[in-house]
Amino acid sequence: MMTTDRRVVVTGMGVLSCLGVGKDLFWDGLINGRSGIGPITRFDASEFRCRVAGEIPDFDISDYMSPKDAKRMDPFCHYAIAASDQAVEQSGIRECGLSPDRVGVLVGSGIGGISTLRIQAQILESRGPSKSSPLTVPMMIIDMAPGLVSIRHGFKGPNLAVVTACATGAHSIGEAAWIIKRGDADAMVCGGAEACVDGLGLTGFAAMRALTARNDEPTRASRPFEADRDGFVPSEGAGLLVLEELDHAKQRGAEILGEIVGYGATGDAYHITAPDAEAEGAASAIRNALRGAGIGPEDVSYINAHGTSTPLNDKGETLAIKKALGETAYKIPVSSTKSMIGHALGAAGGVESVVCLLALQNGIVPPTINYETPDPDCDLDYVPNTAREVDVRYALNINLGFGGHNSALLFKRWEG
Repeated sequence: MMTTDRRVVVTGMGVLSCLGVGKDLFWDGLINGRSGIGPITRFDASEFRCRVAGEIPDFDISDYMSPKDAKRMDPFCHYAIAASDQAVEQSGIRECGLSPDRVGVLVGSGIGGISTLRIQAQILESRGPSKSSPLTVPMMIIDMAPGLVSIRHGFKGPNLAVVTACATGAHSIGEAAWIIKRGDADAMVCGGAEACVDGLGLTGFAAMRALTARNDEPTRASRPFEADRDGFVPSEGAGLLVLEELDHAKQRGAEILGEIVGYGATGDAYHITAPDAEAEGAASAIRNALRGAGIGPEDVSYINAHGTSTPLNDKGETLAIKKALGETAYKIPVSSTKSMIGHALGAAGGVESVVCLLALQNGIVPPTINYETPDPDCDLDYVPNTAREVDVRYALNINLGFGGHNSALLFKRWEG
């Protein structure tokens, strides 16, 4: 619950997804119900249970750095840097005269440099330890994303990484807001990045039957809240925001994209991968976000759900929303943009926070595509198949992660 007088607003955002690079391609794809899911091209997936994913099209790291520098980083850091460039440029935070000591970075990842880990393990086994890269550890560890972003932009404030599986991006934003609210920084670059379309990651998720096997129709494979859903579609990308203390943003004339008014973070204390069947932890996170904002369920205009397209998540999340919001839950449009962009794991909360901010600005909520057969256990308004014009004043972003990690972020439309 946020209680201090310092208010936190958003002044920049950057996003990479399987719909493309940048928020314009991203938003156009979402509101037109376009899927970015396709067959895996990154590696030979012919023997995998799941052979579809959301890969970023037309991304060239050489647009951002030299080939030499790029080789010293794992792809998840490439994505974090590209998204940070977008967000920082939009915010103008580097040119405003703010001391570098007052700008921090909090960027997380669910699994970090998994392709680096796989490649270096293969080298160790086949060629021996003398051939291992001296950059193995710095390329693999998750905190290198905020480290590299801070180096790139010269930001010397609080610098750290959060790791809470698929809730990482949202927790990173919520915790960054708290850093500003308690006065340890005046601005933060925050969110999540993930490069998980890799054989090692996919084989692990497939072994636990978490991934879809709907390989013959990739664009229809992710089906959140639908009766025939059979698992999530892995994807990659990054979603980063620049958060800023309100008075500072106003004094420098920054464009304010929205305000963070509530944040809830709870744990299930139940199971390492399965959500609590009673959904009380997720419901508590939602309640805490609303309480921090000082609003009631009737004030929520839109919910961007975690909505992974797995049988357990979608049923449990629906229950959590109903427990937290009561009968009002049936009146609120709820959509899962994972139906179009897949599940970017630790980046999901950052990417989906961008969705909420764009919905607030444009008065449109994206659909849940591939919704054909209703599931009796999932009985809310999931904005099926077609975007909808909605007067969005408060947007709630829900993200849930393995280990029982629950997060809820509440964004408010900026009205001056």
